[in-house]
Amino acid sequence: MTSKQRAYLKGLAMTMDPIFQIGKSAVTPEIVSAIGEALEARELIKINVLQNCPDNPKEMAQTLAERTHSLVVQVIGKKIVLYKEGKDEKKKIVLP
Repeated sequence: MTSKQRAYLKGLAMTMDPIFQIGKSAVTPEIVSAIGEALEARELIKINVLQNCPDNPKEMAQTLAERTHSLVVQVIGKKIVLYKEGKDEKKKIVLP
């Protein structure tokens, strides 16, 4: 992913609300599968890491990206933005 593409996705993610919250149970198989399904449907999602989560958000972002075969767009504080390119017929986001 180029820096121009990453900047474009960051701009799109700015107006989004987080659709997942990860708490003290951290990254569970259920969370991974739910995030995978959301990425299939939306391509770009924002995740909120709650204060009671013991894990580092940057490490969690990498783990989630590996397990869902997606890309980490950004991690700011306790917010994670992930992107997964959609299939040809379901593609919603066109990268520059």
